[in-house]
Amino acid sequence: MRGPHNILRLIRTGATLERTGAMRVVLDAFDAPPQVRIVLRVLTWPFQWLGYKGDLKMPPATRALTALGPAYIKFGQVLSTRPDVVGDELALQLRVLQDKLPPFSIGEARAEIERELEIRADDAFEWISEPVAAASIAQVHKGILRGTGEEVAIKVLRPGIERAFQRDIDAFYFVARVIELLSPSSRRLRPMEVITHFEGTVVGELDLRLESSAASEFASNTARDAGFRLPQIRWHLSGRRVMTQTWAEGVGFGDVEGIEAAGHDRRELAARVLQLFLNHALRDGMFHADMHQGNLKVGTNGDIIAYDFGIMGHIDEYTRRVYAQILFGFIRRDYKRVAEVHFEAGYVPADRDLDEFARALRAIGEPIFGMDASRISMGRLLSYLFEVTERFGMETRTELILLQRTMVVVEGVARTLDPRMNIWEVAQPIVEDYIKKSLGPAAFAKDLGRTVQVLTRFGPKLPALAERVLIQQSAGPERAPQRSVWPVLQGMVLGAALLGLGLWIGQAL
Repeated sequence: MRGPHNILRLIRTGATLERTGAMRVVLDAFDAPPQVRIVLRVLTWPFQWLGYKGDLKMPPATRALTALGPAYIKFGQVLSTRPDVVGDELALQLRVLQDKLPPFSIGEARAEIERELEIRADDAFEWISEPVAAASIAQVHKGILRGTGEEVAIKVLRPGIERAFQRDIDAFYFVARVIELLSPSSRRLRPMEVITHFEGTVVGELDLRLESSAASEFASNTARDAGFRLPQIRWHLSGRRVMTQTWAEGVGFGDVEGIEAAGHDRRELAARVLQLFLNHALRDGMFHADMHQGNLKVGTNGDIIAYDFGIMGHIDEYTRRVYAQILFGFIRRDYKRVAEVHFEAGYVPADRDLDEFARALRAIGEPIFGMDASRISMGRLLSYLFEVTERFGMETRTELILLQRTMVVVEGVARTLDPRMNIWEVAQPIVEDYIKKSLGPAAFAKDLGRTVQVLTRFGPKLPALAERVLIQQSAGPERAPQRSVWPVLQGMVLGAALLGLGLWIGQAL
């Protein structure tokens, strides 16, 4: 239940925020009014001794959330993808939030495996290691399959994590309601919607079958991507609380010296990881939304290996085309076209001034193009773009915020390997290729073919519909609606023509 019983938990939360200095950071990020600041200070200051001390080497917000436990860590990670809600400064702190907690024992892990898979762990695995990584929701063990000798990674949810998360989520809802009650101005940030979004994200991560499914779909989309591979899911040893996949052996992307020692081309790897991300976002509409160094390795053959698919981004095809045209316009420095795309997509209200918007976009693009190659950032461009579009009345689009956040992370990964990379030069061929394929004649034919496929489902209803219209017309003006039959019949004829054309296109393609 979401109610007053959460007050004790919230007192400890507030005490921890106050003790670590995170309270001021959070209140500044949400632009809290004076009355809210006073109330919270009065309520939390006397109870500082109840708060957790945390790691003094961390920034205040990171320190507090890490001390408070798994749900708060995950909440911070989700908020790091929403600078539109918490502001750039706090989002930056949360972006480096360490998702590391003490592991649970190998005995508990084996018990969870046996309970979920309904088999003895020794019957499935010859050997299971101590934890090799421990995060807020789950931990990972290395194992060897019995019979095949294949090395695998076994991801196991923390015991009781679902109940712990639900308890804290209830408290988050309670806080959101209190904030909306005490500060009507905060409603523009939609705190209840933020918690609902967080709950949906966590519920998905607490079911490893969904992560397995995402990994499988991602692998299918990227099967033909040269120099990129993913671990394979072992479905017979996976379930809601356990996921087993092939072991990813390689050098971590954060180990630059190790990558050089292995003889890999750092510049080529940097360009490839950025181009792969853009391909996944534009071509497939599905991208790895947590693509930091800790989730990437370089295989012995030079392949980039990605893993941990708990957070995946999705963009519908229409939004991808709009996004590509915006990027392409900036690459060509055609700010008028970028402005037109925003208006055509309905991102900016039609009553705003197009030329004024184009000039605002130029003010974003020109300084970036004037920068040294090592300072050019597509992530920064998107961040500035969202600031300008917000001033012109554009509503926040969560999927684009996630895309922008991931773009910043991927750029950081690439620049770690090649600090002098020119982001635009690397991105241009990917964006141009997508534009050609998605907006050219072939794409138009495919769109028409898909449209006609929808019409074909209504084909059997067309004769009955025509007969009904004709009967209504022949019934006379006193019984039939006052309208001409010709527009309806013309629409049917057009539909039939499109149907025939679509069938022809389908055969041609």
